[in-house]
Amino acid sequence: MGARDPEATKARIFEAAVAEFARHGIAGARIDRIASAAKANKQLIYAYFGNKAELFAIVLEKKMLDLAEAVPIDPDDIDGWIDRLMDYHAAHPELLRLLFWEGLEYGTAELPHESGRQEHYRHKVAILQDAQDRGVVTDAIPAGDLMFLLTALANWTAVVPQMRRILAGDSAAERERLRASVKEAARRLVAR
Repeated sequence: MGARDPEATKARIFEAAVAEFARHGIAGARIDRIASAAKANKQLIYAYFGNKAELFAIVLEKKMLDLAEAVPIDPDDIDGWIDRLMDYHAAHPELLRLLFWEGLEYGTAELPHESGRQEHYRHKVAILQDAQDRGVVTDAIPAGDLMFLLTALANWTAVVPQMRRILAGDSAAERERLRASVKEAARRLVAR
């Protein structure tokens, strides 16, 4: 029998939980399916991560922090930031699914383990505020509102791909045209 590796087990549980929550949401996710996919027992999930709601909060927090590290906002290069954000979500569709499930199931309620996410967004808003103070970005829209609008603009095509297909088409050329339109809209939002 091999030696136990708690960190490897936690990593398998985490990845299985990401897939399960992205696919089924919080209410529909099942700890037994996570345990089976992770080749771990349910008791370890509870021991390492707490209950299902806590596990979801930990999963979402970590995925959001991964995004923050991979795609920092750059108000001096909005086009590049929009491209990197859209590319990230195309490569990691589970994150937006997790956020969508969170919104559907929790609404505006604050989740446990949310402090890291709040700090992440305070940092992004501060970067936009600094850009406004430097005159790089318009100050006609408060920095927090502007961050919300830019993020929504960049993410919406991945959140509702069926609407993208219906309204803008789904060929490679149509997706590129829509991306160019999203970047143009973002440039107009931040323009002085």
